Amino acid sequence: MRRLVSAMGFRYRLHVRSLPGTPDLVFHQLCRVINVSGCFWHMHGCGRCRIPATRRAYWLAKLERNAARDARNRRKLRRMGWSVLTVWECQLTAKRIGRTTERIGAFLRRVG
Repeated sequence: MRRLVSAMGFRYRLHVRSLPGTPDLVFHQLCRVINVSGCFWHMHGCGRCRIPATRRAYWLAKLERNAARDARNRRKLRRMGWSVLTVWECQLTAKRIGRTTERIGAFLRRVG
């Protein structure tokens, strides 16, 4: 992900702690943030998020808290004037990287 964004010519900071949720990639000049999320840990609906059969209630509660925290942090960032893009683990596979690259480029080049 970082190599991809650097190849596009964008400069970024990693894990800026002063922002809600400590975003993965922060583009200060553009007021944009990219979060890279694992499909299992952040409950993406792609099929990689299968709740384990053992201790199901524990895992479901834990993963729902993660998803709620992510939504809360996205709202806080947007209120602060930041644009937020979430890139999922499944979107970084060899099959989908081309489309993801286009999406990231459009997000970072977008005006306003």
